[in-house]
Amino acid sequence: MKPLHFTIGERPHISRRRLFRLAGSGLTVSWLAGRLPAEQGFTQADITTKNSAKNCIFILLTGAPSHTDTFDYKATPEKPADLLKPETTNDILWPTGLLPNIGNHLGDVAIIRSLRSWALVHSLSQTWYQIGRNPAAVLGDIAPNLGSIVAIEKEGERRPGQVFPTFLALNAPSGIGSGYLASAYSPFRVTPTTTGLRDTANPDDATGNGVMRERFDLLDALDKSLRTEAPYGRDLSDMDSFYQAARGMMYNPDVAQAFGFSAAESSLYGNSAFGNACLVAKKVLTADQGTRFIQINFGSWDHHQQIYADANLPRMSRMLDAGVAQLLTDLKATGLLDSTLVVMMGEFGRTVGALSGAQGRDHWMQQFALFAGAGVQGGSVIGSTDATGLQTADPGWSRGRDVRPEDVEATIYSAMGINWTKVRYDDPFHRGFFYVPDSDQDIYGPVNELWGK
Repeated sequence: MKPLHFTIGERPHISRRRLFRLAGSGLTVSWLAGRLPAEQGFTQADITTKNSAKNCIFILLTGAPSHTDTFDYKATPEKPADLLKPETTNDILWPTGLLPNIGNHLGDVAIIRSLRSWALVHSLSQTWYQIGRNPAAVLGDIAPNLGSIVAIEKEGERRPGQVFPTFLALNAPSGIGSGYLASAYSPFRVTPTTTGLRDTANPDDATGNGVMRERFDLLDALDKSLRTEAPYGRDLSDMDSFYQAARGMMYNPDVAQAFGFSAAESSLYGNSAFGNACLVAKKVLTADQGTRFIQINFGSWDHHQQIYADANLPRMSRMLDAGVAQLLTDLKATGLLDSTLVVMMGEFGRTVGALSGAQGRDHWMQQFALFAGAGVQGGSVIGSTDATGLQTADPGWSRGRDVRPEDVEATIYSAMGINWTKVRYDDPFHRGFFYVPDSDQDIYGPVNELWGK
């Protein structure tokens, strides 16, 4: 089996999505593969980042929730008021029937309502938000996930003994990986079971000195000479690094504690796969074992038919409400919210006004984004839409236009202390990889109004 990396100059169209899977574990461990040296050549503008976040939790609501039924609520005639129960909370008209618990946290969050997508195709826009650029553009198909950029930028800050991956992806088995960057910066993909992460302990080998240790030692002895011989040297050396990193997570009580949870803990988060992912995210950040960026996928919100039927928007909203509200509650109680940026959005919004003939809502560009933590000014709304939510009425920020995916990307980087104008020159085509597209022309930038400026 080839290790998950490629040599600069190769086109990694397929290899970047090739994943190692640990048999029976329900997780992907591609982040453990051997690291390639980070390219030192880059340029960047002399700018000041916000640098208020140590961590980031990025929640992608796949399928695209209806913005005017949720975070940009509009009281239009077709909406069932008895179900949605709109009330003014913290000066915001809010669907308390759908999202009562998040409504109690409106003082902790900021909502961007002038966000607008570039495309109305699910896969295209979902990828767009994960890489901060058009996937069909030059370098789009090899662009890294935002979490991979965070991983390579923050690698030097890892402390000795920290064994968790820098980039963790929960419930996102097909999410975007490290692109053209080394697979060491890929996400550690986990889909928690009802009790957390399986196979974190082995009672027959609890000390790491039993059968597994013997097998590792035998493998090391067999591969030792090959690691220094062409044509296998580099590949086997990288694979050896992969194995060693994997061993660091075996029989580790921090791993079992962070990725495991009780039924009572799961209940607080709503007893759902999404809630469990939020719970694991909180526990992983609490462990402080090196993870800095966590992506959580939750869908599908693609309600083209019978949007108000209980199995559709109401059910999805209940799971979202329980998971996000408890996540904010716990992060705030432990003080982690002060250093953790929480970002949540779909890939676009949904049509407004009268429902379709199928009693649903179709795809629409206008959407929302929720931000919390890391100094974000809670209780604020940035931008506004017209009476139906069709389009932006007031952008609400300094650039005087719709907020775009690239602006969200720049905002996350700035909050994490990463210079969003950086251009790397290690891409396979030597064109220069911009962290945020066209940053040399100042086309996109952070939404600093989230911090009250």
